[in-house]
Amino acid sequence: MTLAEGFVRSGKVRDLYRVDGDRLLLVASDRLSAFDVVLPTPIPDKGRVLTGLSRFWFAETAAIVANHLLGTDPSALPDAFAGQAADLRGRSMICRPARVLPIEVIVRGYISGSGWKDYLRSGAVGGIALPPGLRESERLPEPIFTPSTKAEQGAHDENIDYAGAVALVGAPMAERVRDLALALYRFGRDRAEAAGIILADTKFEFGLDEASGELLLIDEVLTPDSSRFWDAATYAPGGPQASYDKQFVRDWLEASGWDKTAPGPELPDEVVAGTRARYVEAFERITGAGFERYLEEDRIA
Repeated sequence: MTLAEGFVRSGKVRDLYRVDGDRLLLVASDRLSAFDVVLPTPIPDKGRVLTGLSRFWFAETAAIVANHLLGTDPSALPDAFAGQAADLRGRSMICRPARVLPIEVIVRGYISGSGWKDYLRSGAVGGIALPPGLRESERLPEPIFTPSTKAEQGAHDENIDYAGAVALVGAPMAERVRDLALALYRFGRDRAEAAGIILADTKFEFGLDEASGELLLIDEVLTPDSSRFWDAATYAPGGPQASYDKQFVRDWLEASGWDKTAPGPELPDEVVAGTRARYVEAFERITGAGFERYLEEDRIA
């Protein structure tokens, strides 16, 4: 089987392939999505940053929850994949097949983004009332679970409250996912803080192992695509923060006059370079490993 023959589907960033009955291949591209639109300009090495960080966090959080990662070595794939091995190195994960839960599992430790807009409008986020007088980017008293729907490509996710999550996955699963997500966030927040990075909020995805039904952490974990990473050294609540994520691109898009419908605009060279630099810095600060070494050797430790 070749990559083309095993193709299952493409997401906003990742492409999914069936290797055999027990394994999937998840390949992170250099595509960038913003405001639920895939932009026409790729960010060089972005897929390898996302994969390297996810590999790091899957290993670090395995004691909290099982995950879908089986391996990362393209040489472990069938011979028919050998022609693509160089392209797959550093940006692919061999995974257990899972049935994806139909919710985006979001945890917020700071008030920002759409959560800040909701708070200004209602004093609450995801149906959770927050203390009055919070400033933009301020740390919350405790992290909160604020799920959303999982929209098809080109559509927009919609924020829902806890009851909405229960309606989609059932009460026992909603409670279990909420508790795991909060534990994962706290673990990631503490590890990131030790590296001088604030984990403001993040999104997790969960699925059920197709063979056993076991709940698995899947897709990507605590990356610049799925999280807001801020520089702790310059953190000052009361406005937007210097970030190591795609907020840099969002800010440029907001100022460009784009109406946030497809197709998105081409990104200028300086925005591409600035985005890549921020992603790479996040990788290096969190993992403590050099990104160039990761590119050369396909390993972090």
